[in-house]
Amino acid sequence: MHGLYLLWWVQEKHVPVAIVAALLAAGDLAITALEIPTGWLADRCGHRVSLIAGSLTQVAGMVFCWLGEGVPGLLAAVLLVALGDTLRSGADQALLYRSCLALAREPDFQTIESRSRSLQLVALVALILAGGAIVLRWGFATGWLVEAMVSSLGLAVALAMVEPPAAIEKSSGGADAAIDAGSSGRSSAFNAGLFGNLIAPASLLGAAAGATAFVAQTSGETDPERMTMFVAAITLAEALGSAVAGRLDATVKNQLVLAALGAAAFLAGLALSVAFVPAIVALSFLMGIAQPLRAAAIQRVVGDQVRARAASVASACDKATATIALLVAGSLPRRR
Repeated sequence: MHGLYLLWWVQEKHVPVAIVAALLAAGDLAITALEIPTGWLADRCGHRVSLIAGSLTQVAGMVFCWLGEGVPGLLAAVLLVALGDTLRSGADQALLYRSCLALAREPDFQTIESRSRSLQLVALVALILAGGAIVLRWGFATGWLVEAMVSSLGLAVALAMVEPPAAIEKSSGGADAAIDAGSSGRSSAFNAGLFGNLIAPASLLGAAAGATAFVAQTSGETDPERMTMFVAAITLAEALGSAVAGRLDATVKNQLVLAALGAAAFLAGLALSVAFVPAIVALSFLMGIAQPLRAAAIQRVVGDQVRARAASVASACDKATATIALLVAGSLPRRR
């Protein structure tokens, strides 16, 4: 239902676009507020435990998305999904990086992260297309039921994971090269330099991609088939970007180059209506590159006890910028 939930709320549940935008913004605000506390919880209680709790909450969120009525029901669904996202956010990257360290494969983290993210997005495209076909044939209720069942499979995967041992030695000697020379190495994930040079570019790309996609999805009347194909296209573009990321260096310079390209695409989409949808695809592609590069750079400069929190700081920044962009997008006049 990833490609149809906005259609479900706006056309089937008859919730005004501005209220939908406010509800989604409320979810982003909840994520921003919960990211660091849940990251701390994951570092303290175990990353596997956090993934299990997040997957269980995700299942509950999908049920509320389906059965929730009115603004209160949809708000509950959004908040449950937000909690599930924050419980998993950071814990997944930390668990993967610690597993790579335990297997003496630290240099492989970026490749595995990029490839995994790309495959995840390709699978999401397949699920989006399947969801559109299910809704067209059997209706929205069946689509939400299948969505809840798929989320339950995610819970089963989390239960099958193993918590790696605490790292005894630091990562490989070349790891600190992921950050420019002005950075402070592995000292802290929360210094201003790391925030500005690593976190912000990917956050701005994500906010621009999300806001423009929201405008496209809520502008005028459309049908489930067309909306499904649109969301599948931008998701596939992000997957392609993630595949490309495995071949690039996780440097600050590359992050800034990606941000500049994203700004050019965004401005082109605003200036030319014919370029609006291609700009969304381009922004999704660039975001797909930026996210794995940032994940690798962050994990290589932080200590073993704050890995989930470091990734959560990045995600909190993503949601903060996305919230602002979404509120602006929700207030814009719609046209066919």
